[in-house]
Amino acid sequence: MVFQGDDTDTIAALATPYGESGIGIVRISGPEAKRIAEKVFRPKRGPALLQSHQIRYGEIVDPKEEGIIDEVLLTFMAAPMTYTREDVVEINCHGGFFVLQRVLEVVLREGAREALPGEFTKRAFLAGRIDLAQAEAVADIIQAKTEEGLRLAREQLRGRLSQEVEGLRGELLGILVPIEAYIDFSEEDIDPPSMEGVREGIHRIVAKVDGLIRAYEDGQVYRDGVKVAIVGKTNAGKSSLLNQLLERKRAIVTAIPGTTTDVIEEVINLSGVLIRLTDMAGLRDPMGEVEQEGVKLAEEKVSEAHLILLVLDRNRPLDDEDRRIFRELEGKKIIVVLNKIDLPPRLSEEDVRGEVGNRDIYPISALRGDGIEGLKAALVDAIAKGRARSEGGEFIPVNLRHKRVLERAKEVLEGVSEGLEQRIPWDLAAIETRRVLDTLGEIVGETTSEEVLGEIFSRFCIGK
Repeated sequence: MVFQGDDTDTIAALATPYGESGIGIVRISGPEAKRIAEKVFRPKRGPALLQSHQIRYGEIVDPKEEGIIDEVLLTFMAAPMTYTREDVVEINCHGGFFVLQRVLEVVLREGAREALPGEFTKRAFLAGRIDLAQAEAVADIIQAKTEEGLRLAREQLRGRLSQEVEGLRGELLGILVPIEAYIDFSEEDIDPPSMEGVREGIHRIVAKVDGLIRAYEDGQVYRDGVKVAIVGKTNAGKSSLLNQLLERKRAIVTAIPGTTTDVIEEVINLSGVLIRLTDMAGLRDPMGEVEQEGVKLAEEKVSEAHLILLVLDRNRPLDDEDRRIFRELEGKKIIVVLNKIDLPPRLSEEDVRGEVGNRDIYPISALRGDGIEGLKAALVDAIAKGRARSEGGEFIPVNLRHKRVLERAKEVLEGVSEGLEQRIPWDLAAIETRRVLDTLGEIVGETTSEEVLGEIFSRFCIGK
């Protein structure tokens, strides 16, 4: 089902942010868009009547004061071949704050109202041009911080997640139809469905739903970045490593142990992956109240990190403090960095491997930059490993709303499977399976409440 909106009014907003720029765009959508445009637009040449999907050069005038506001390029696009499937007008003005404000002001005065956040995209959804998952992808495209994040958002806009969800719903219907046929035509000696066959089908669907749920964490990586904590003893070279990865001096580096007492957070983009680096106080018994707070905060950041860069000083043998850090990092995803290869070695890779097991070890010099490019490649590779993928091998990003919907669907499906094992009536199994169909429909917007729709589109910028 596609929701039909009650609003038939014409809306307008800036499609570009306020500020000084070469061009700013005022967008109008709705049944009165063309009339309003013809009222405020005076073409430099050609007929006054606007033709669909043609760019016209002219002036925006204030009908009330009969004064020229700006020279513009105006495009009228007739429904349904538009973003919203309504009549749409886009006015390309000079990008000054005052001129954009004045153009929008006269458009609103001539009969449009100011659009709510995300209202243009909501109208596209309500008109059936895109589904809800695709609408959310529009926001992801706007907010993308890396090339990979942008690529995944584009895939979602093209309907990749929607296709996966519709595939799951199709499989559920394949399970449901024989059950309902048996219930509806039980007097015609139709054999009941195979309980084992139904349960096997449900298990296959649950496995696919599980894969999509796992994809949530990977989707977060490309939306918000990977949290990477640089960990080690004091004076192991953590701050020097941060500066090398950033390719600029960000952290203070001295030979005095305990220089870093606060947490330093910076962002880098490696091969399309946003990495949030955290440099922090050395993990040791603190020497004072300030350092104590720094160590406490460092421990919190370690617990939040997706990946740890464990920095060891190659110029010093391992001691009890190192081994305590190893114990604290048990269960975490770790890359071992053997720093200070520019100094005489007092710690070998074999010594380290005896403590950390079969983990990757990367010798570097954070002072000279030796081995940094190899470490960057290892970072990207470690992040890429274990990415959740669909059955066909393609990664499908899932946001938090999708994840929660999928978790509810999985819970009901598992309940149906357990119920069948306990010989629940087929009509109850059919009701619960229908419930899963409706739940999955929330992802694409077929069964989504107005309250949820309002919350989703309220996160959009005005003008999109």
